[in-house]
Amino acid sequence: MHLYLHIPFCRQACHYCDFHFSTVLSQREVMVNAMVQELEIRKDYLSNKLIDTIYLGGGTPSLLSEFQLNQLFDKINQLYSINPGAEITLEANPEDLSKEFIQQVKQIGINRLSVGIQTFNDSSLKHLHRNHSSQQSIEAIKKAQDLGLENISIDVIYGLKDHNLSDTAFDIQQAISLNVDHISAYSLTIEPRTVFGKQKDKGLLKETPDNQMAAHFELSHQLLQSAGFEAYEVSNFAKNKRYSKHNSSYWNQEEYLGIGPSAHSFNYHSRQWNVANNKSYLLAIEQGNPYFEVEHLSPENRINEYIMTRLRTMWGLDLAYLKQSIEEINQNFPSLEINEWKERQWAKEIDGFLILTESGILIADKLSSDIFLI
Repeated sequence: MHLYLHIPFCRQACHYCDFHFSTVLSQREVMVNAMVQELEIRKDYLSNKLIDTIYLGGGTPSLLSEFQLNQLFDKINQLYSINPGAEITLEANPEDLSKEFIQQVKQIGINRLSVGIQTFNDSSLKHLHRNHSSQQSIEAIKKAQDLGLENISIDVIYGLKDHNLSDTAFDIQQAISLNVDHISAYSLTIEPRTVFGKQKDKGLLKETPDNQMAAHFELSHQLLQSAGFEAYEVSNFAKNKRYSKHNSSYWNQEEYLGIGPSAHSFNYHSRQWNVANNKSYLLAIEQGNPYFEVEHLSPENRINEYIMTRLRTMWGLDLAYLKQSIEEINQNFPSLEINEWKERQWAKEIDGFLILTESGILIADKLSSDIFLI
């Protein structure tokens, strides 16, 4: 099984982010106490008690103190067995990665960092409303590596305001030069409820046109693959087979438990998602009231999710499994669509698996929706 803990706090709001968080840092202690309670409440949600991955996301988990992190891990160790080779990831901002903090998280058992760098352009960092400089990013990665925490992923965003292809090339090449084994490269998406979303509505900010964004996407893929990174998912690249085991569990439809406000859980048969409001979450935990919604998954839902998640990866769709699953519920296998994908060179078949080409990856969401079951 896999465990996700959502730490819903940030020092400040990044202008592009629509994840759930609060800047009221004084609530960290009471929130961690509530999450410890939720771990106890949900201990029987998954039958498998052996944890293969733990992921602390957010928000900004690196804002928690050593004591608060220990509270969470003490409860996890009390309730579950952790695989000795488990991947245990902490999302962190560069400005939080002091020598002392890195040593503390290593002692707790965290063995992987996911660092939100986003860009090495200081002007763009200010535009994104990030709280660190490019120099802090470089120093934080080198510091973690020097202290023996070398399993590191870094995030980069392309398609930023006023960025041309040379800016994207600079960011990707800087990321590669840090000698990490995992890089996530995302296109900037302007979400409605964010600062950027409001600026867009007022005509103060324009989205990068699709054709330009595609050029940034293709360049980032080319540079990363030339440097020995595998594009194992649309936005994720790894060297030395250091794929994110936790995120891969989502794409492979393995079961997971999510703890904290806005966290999602999946047990093959249903999805659950916690309320995305700190006050409501804390009150419900305290009073023993419901704090999540449930969606029971039909066979069609499960097949559609398999299509959507696996098509985004280098492993692709197992055609025999897909055909059998579709025929079991008396639906038609999408042979015509798949043949068209091959003819247009959007996809190729290798050893019974349908894998999107680079041109197919650009339209992965559309291709998925074209063969969804109704």
